[in-house]
Amino acid sequence: MKPETEAELAEMVAGLTEPVWIAGGGTRGVDGPETTLGTSGLSGITLYEPGALTLVAKAGTPVSEIEAALEAEGQQLAFEPMDNRGLLGTSGTPTIGGVVAANISGPRRIQAGACRDFLLGVRYVDGTGQVIKNGGRVMKNVTGYDLVKLMAGSWGTLGILTEVSLKVLPKPEAMSTLAIQVADIETAVQAMSAALGSPYEVSGAAYNPQDSCTYLRVEGFSKSVAYRTDQLKSALSGFGEIIETQDPSNLWQALRDVGPFRGTDGDVWRVSVKPSDAPAIAARLQADQLLFDWGGGLIWVQVPSGTDLRARLGMFDGHATLVRADVQTTEALGRFQPEMAGVQALTKGIRQRFDPRGIFNPGLMG
Repeated sequence: MKPETEAELAEMVAGLTEPVWIAGGGTRGVDGPETTLGTSGLSGITLYEPGALTLVAKAGTPVSEIEAALEAEGQQLAFEPMDNRGLLGTSGTPTIGGVVAANISGPRRIQAGACRDFLLGVRYVDGTGQVIKNGGRVMKNVTGYDLVKLMAGSWGTLGILTEVSLKVLPKPEAMSTLAIQVADIETAVQAMSAALGSPYEVSGAAYNPQDSCTYLRVEGFSKSVAYRTDQLKSALSGFGEIIETQDPSNLWQALRDVGPFRGTDGDVWRVSVKPSDAPAIAARLQADQLLFDWGGGLIWVQVPSGTDLRARLGMFDGHATLVRADVQTTEALGRFQPEMAGVQALTKGIRQRFDPRGIFNPGLMG
């Protein structure tokens, strides 16, 4: 099922007699046994006002098309959405609707915010086939903001996005990256915390144990970047040897897309924790491979296939999401962290209001 218009989609949903699985570009590695309803036919940028820093696009619009339009005006999606294809071994084309539905956000989230923080408005079809509009198309005309944010990260369980309105930002004039050779995870987290707590506006803080390097990114006007980079070198000299990389763009793309795990064996999890807890949590993971982002607040974990990482972690202040595994493991363990009873009841009530027949992505989020 691949509608070409919002009206056609609404008619299809109203006439559904069985559950459907919502698909955008098919790059997230998420599917089910139900009939697939694809949104890639709903494509195209419908409004772009560079001066107002706003862009409106249909949900099936390829992210690459949006990035090309923004690049031509010296602008960008500041939340830096990752491309899952290398990590998951999938094909297809990432779409902006898929990015919003999963709230996909990259390394710059620690400074600029997540995808949901740039979402101004949405149009979507609910579980009864009704077209709902919420929010606005420009920054000065935003209404119903909480509902707009609710759709980001709902993974298609509350409605099928048809159009999204986004705030965009200018691309930085310059970028530099410091690589610090550190002794261990604890030192890495301390260095990242010191950098993020400094006044030098660090826009990326990651740690790759494979090369024992902590990476810190600084962006902005050329003179400002040069000054802040020098100040960071001085402030962080006690953590290890510091090297300034000259061409850091590919490095941050690899970190964004979890490049070190590409083509490897085993399951992949993403664990969200308080950065200060990261060293202790990492020790409990007993992982084959780790990668840290968001100053230590996001840990990418590779473990042998079938490993119940949540059981290995036990109780902790955070959540563990299964990103890459076979169907049997995903069905047995669940993709998302189980919710506490009170939160689960609230989630069930919200889904009942948005999708009373329970036809969108059944079972995906519990």
